[in-house]
Amino acid sequence: MIKSLAFSGILNNRARFNPDFYNWNRVKIGYCDGSSFTGDVEAVDPRTRLYYRGARIFLAVVEDLLAKGMKNAENAILSGCSAGGLAAILHCDGFKALLPMGAKVKCFSDGGYFINAKDVSGAPRIEDYFDDIVTTHGSAKNLPISCTSRMKPSLCFFPQYVVKDVRMPLFIINAAYDSWQIKNVLAPTRSDPTGVWNYCKNDIHKCSANQLQIMQGFRLEFIRALTGLGPSTSRGYFINSCYAHCQTEMQETWFAIDSPKLNNKTIAVAVGDWFYDRSSFQRGDCPYPCDKTCHNRVFEPHGRVDTLTYT
Repeated sequence: MIKSLAFSGILNNRARFNPDFYNWNRVKIGYCDGSSFTGDVEAVDPRTRLYYRGARIFLAVVEDLLAKGMKNAENAILSGCSAGGLAAILHCDGFKALLPMGAKVKCFSDGGYFINAKDVSGAPRIEDYFDDIVTTHGSAKNLPISCTSRMKPSLCFFPQYVVKDVRMPLFIINAAYDSWQIKNVLAPTRSDPTGVWNYCKNDIHKCSANQLQIMQGFRLEFIRALTGLGPSTSRGYFINSCYAHCQTEMQETWFAIDSPKLNNKTIAVAVGDWFYDRSSFQRGDCPYPCDKTCHNRVFEPHGRVDTLTYT
């Protein structure tokens, strides 16, 4: 767990970089439980001494913040990136219940809208992976009963099946060609043992015509998976056609001169307008490579950590 972290993007404290939220109290919660804060197993793993209790961590953090002054909050946003974005969806209603009755509470998920899609070999690896998580962490009891009562609990870890049960206003920020999902859902290493997808996964400009066609199919699956959001103006979304994963905590993709835009709005402006009820925002994008405002991630050829290089 890192000891210090630069606050940028939505966490920035300067108005010119974060016009709507710069003067808010901003808290970054370290993610350490592996279940988007849904785990709750009483027994301790005797072999590893691991505690699967992410739900208790989340509650303890919120209670600590309430004691530090959040009990007086008039406005609050629960947001997150990747697994934290999934946590923002799964905990949105519970977060609201812990805050003052009159507080305006909304949630947004950045890069956390993981879809239930088969990989390039036709295997349902992400569904199996989520099933392992929910089983290992005992997460079912902390997923919405309105979802778990009608399908297998591990499916309720997928936003597409659970968003319609979220009562609080919710905003989804995601790339239709989410780089984490392309690398781990569509073309995971286990389904590509010869590494045919390696260059493509590291740099979308190096994808073959066939690989791009497959990725276009993934984009269409992603768009179909958004239908659970419904037409309500309390729901918003910013789905661009970039090769990216998490765009709200990096200044260049949140609010800068060359930030990604849809309908001529940056993510920061779209989220601010939605939160303050200035205007609704529900926008998708044309297929890759039409969006010239994208910052497409380029990864190191042999490393798991991406460079901070954009094209």
